[in-house]
Amino acid sequence: MNTKLIEFIQQLYGTNEFIPLHAPRFSGNEKKYVAETVDSTFVSSVGAFVTRFENDIAAFTGATKAVATVNGTAALHTALYMSGVKRGDLVITQSLTFVATCNALYHMGAEPVFVDVSKTSLGLCPIALEEFLERNASFNCDGVCVCTNTKQVIRAVMPMHTFGHPVELDEILRVCKKWNLVLIEDAAESLGSYYKGIHTGTIGNFGALSFNGNKVITTGGGGMVLCKSANSGERTKHITTTAKVPHPYEFFHDEPGFNYRMPNLNAALGCAQVESLENFLASKRDIAMQYKAFFNGTEFQFVDEPPYGRSNFWLNAVICPNIDSREELIKTTNESGVMTRPIWQLMHTLPMYSDSKRGDLTYSEFISQRLVNIPSSPVGK
Repeated sequence: MNTKLIEFIQQLYGTNEFIPLHAPRFSGNEKKYVAETVDSTFVSSVGAFVTRFENDIAAFTGATKAVATVNGTAALHTALYMSGVKRGDLVITQSLTFVATCNALYHMGAEPVFVDVSKTSLGLCPIALEEFLERNASFNCDGVCVCTNTKQVIRAVMPMHTFGHPVELDEILRVCKKWNLVLIEDAAESLGSYYKGIHTGTIGNFGALSFNGNKVITTGGGGMVLCKSANSGERTKHITTTAKVPHPYEFFHDEPGFNYRMPNLNAALGCAQVESLENFLASKRDIAMQYKAFFNGTEFQFVDEPPYGRSNFWLNAVICPNIDSREELIKTTNESGVMTRPIWQLMHTLPMYSDSKRGDLTYSEFISQRLVNIPSSPVGK
């Protein structure tokens, strides 16, 4: 099986050389726009490409306002801040995620609470979410959701759209409304993914995208806050640009802010990448369908998009029969120059989050022992 998979992937990408997990593709105006930025001398946080990139992403996703940031973690941090998360608060998320989800909480002074993921999406499970709240939460005299034991405020729920597969947002929203919780979408991996026809990251109060070098499109390093309302969008822009009040020459800042501005140089790269985004998504879908057909009828389960959504198939993945077959698959493929990797270590197994509150994580632990990511770069132009 492993040999056949290696041969299939080599044929898919047309090479016997090293095949990365997800490489950026520059096939359009990247060099042209970056050169324009250098020639203009506006390479830092002021420049036309930043505004253009924000407008392009807002138009593509349907967000009311999109605010560019220096990276995805900064976008998450800003989304949490704008959602009213405070030091000492609890935010419910998933243990099966990339560490940036929890690091953003840590730097807010908030604490993660881990609930299990869904078999449908590999993202936060609404049933596990509701069960955790029924067992561990209550309302204080002000009608605020708190942890019954510690009396800490449970402020928000932050699901992550794992590998670009949309979580069950309607069900999660219903639970959030019942418990007066804010919904923040970690959409770092899901540019080009849709939940019932609506782009991920635009259903919650705020969403956060990433444009790291391994994402569907890249700005080298960068992120974006997707804002549901015009007012929240304007304030998000203000906060991320050091809260400076516009003036021809005076430097007056009316509140503590973040210097999270995306440089114009990065935004220029992003504008060129957006022009190729639809082609990238079409290529990635074609690759995913070929993987799906390859694994059909085998002991290995291809991770497909959920029935209610359309995934960008950022990183394709397969669930192995057991941990031994996972280890053998990873070892054999990497030794042959085909990059594969296991999923991230569960957050509650990391030293800094090992004491975090959590519910039952049975399926998260099952997936962590069996899932392997396989090459997912787009091909062609």
